[in-house]
Formats: sequence, structure tokens, C-alpha cells
Amino acid sequence: MYSTRELQDEIIRLKKEKDVCILVHAYQSHDIWEVADYVGDSYGLSRQAANASQKTVLMCGVRFMAETVKILSPEKKVILSHKDAGCPMAEQMDAELISGVKEKYPDYTVVAYINTTSELKTVCDVCVTSSSAVQIVKNIENPNILFIPDCNLGRWVADQVPEKNIKLLQGGCPTHVRMSVKDVEEAKKAHPDALLLVHPECLPKVTALADYKGSTTGIMDYAKKSDAKEFIIGTENSIVQHLQFECPEKSFYPLSKDCVCHNMKLTTLGDVYRCVLGTGGEEIVMDEEVRRKAGRCINTMLTLGG
Repeated sequence: MYSTRELQDEIIRLKKEKDVCILVHAYQSHDIWEVADYVGDSYGLSRQAANASQKTVLMCGVRFMAETVKILSPEKKVILSHKDAGCPMAEQMDAELISGVKEKYPDYTVVAYINTTSELKTVCDVCVTSSSAVQIVKNIENPNILFIPDCNLGRWVADQVPEKNIKLLQGGCPTHVRMSVKDVEEAKKAHPDALLLVHPECLPKVTALADYKGSTTGIMDYAKKSDAKEFIIGTENSIVQHLQFECPEKSFYPLSKDCVCHNMKLTTLGDVYRCVLGTGGEEIVMDEEVRRKAGRCINTMLTLGG
């Protein structure tokens, strides 16, 4: 029987022995963070995936993230930490639907949130993440933008880039839309001195009440740099724990106890151990034509995102 620290030490030993790079999304638990080669949001992970020197990459996150790694590094063996870790938002729209929409709006550049399947990316022009969306949309020459699938993130981008004509479709993150104005009112009543930091996947009425709106990484950076001592966190609740570790002198509260991504929570430290041991996870295998076409969308993101 291993303790948490002993299991972590064994994972670290095995990943070095077997030349495995462990990429961990920010919504994973803290015990998994501590064995990572890199922790970040979707944009940071996509950049790191392209630069990793290891022959095998383990993605502790959800399926579209592992697919992104495979698209950028086809020569590497890519493992998803848990075979059932998907993303409900990524499955809301498919290539056939968006191809039909493109026929109606042929002069629009299709901007896909990275939370989409590799097949959907094949019919899109550029990917974005919450941390890169505003900059990338500004850098697109075409004033006409079709933003998919998250209409809440899309509206947040549109408010910051008013010079663009941004058309939205109805999609979004079921985890972030659970948070309501009532949650904000109750959290503010309980913690009147706390700043509210929210992710732009939240409903616009919630985002409008925030002291800071931004990506997961942006929220964490803001909290760490701020002189304030109390914060209400309006994104996946694991971020509350991570910030408590990084800033123990400050207080962090979840905006809602229900803001939990069950797909992210599927991966455990034991899963990570079995993956580096070679007996767990799922290897990502992708059709070469899909990989190549989806790659254009992601490579454009890396170029326009700076």
C-alpha cells in the first residue's frame, strides 16, 4: 500500500524512466498537479505539447485536449488519462452542422473554441481558448466571425472586440452555466469583502457582476498578484483548492458548490500511476486526414495567439 507521497514519487520515477511527459489541466486535483511536467489551461497545454521532448505524452484532462496533443505531435504516443473523460461542450456541435451553417454564411471566418472535437475542427478556420480568444479575434482580418460553440464566451469576446461582427450559436459549458446571479448574491452576502473572479463561460448576467473576468490561468494570476485577501472563485471548484495551496495567507470561496466538472474528476492519482506504468489510460489514434485538417485550425491559433 502506497501513501499519496509514495505513489507520487513512484510516478515521478516511472515517467523519467519511460520518457513520459505529464501534462495536467488546471481542473485536475492537487495531488496530480504535483507530479506534472506542466500545469495550465487549454492554451498553455497546447503550446507545451508542441514543445515537449519526450516520446510519450500523458494528458491528464479530457479527450479534446489529448486529441490536440496528437494533432500537434503525430510522431508521439499520446495517452488520455481516463478513457471516459470527455467534454459535453465539445460534443454539442459536429462537422455536418457547422458545414451547413457555413453555407449560409460563406463570408464568415469560423472561430472554434478549442473545446471541440478534432472532426469539427476540420471545417473551422482557427481555434481559440479563453485566454487567447480576444487577441486572436482581433488579429483576424475578416470583420465577420462565426464563433462556436460557447455563446457565453463568444458574447464576452464580442463585447471586447466591438469592431467585429460576431455571430453566435447556442452552446456552452454545462458546468459554468450552473452558477447564477442568486449564487453571486449569496456569496457576496457571506463574504462582503471578497472580490468575485469568474470565467467567461459563465452566464453574461454572472460575468457582469465580476471584479475580474478571464481564463482559469488569468483568474489564478489575478488572485496571486492582487493585494486583496478574499476571493470568490467562479470557475471549476478545484481552483479554490489550488489557490489555497499557492496563497495560504488569503481566503478563497467557491461561487457555487455545484461548479464541478465530473469529467475532469474522473482521473485519479492511481490512474496516472497506471498510465506511466503502461497499463492504464487510452492511446489516442487519429485518422491522418482528420489530423492534418484539424491541424490547420490549431496551427493558426498558435500563430495568431502570439
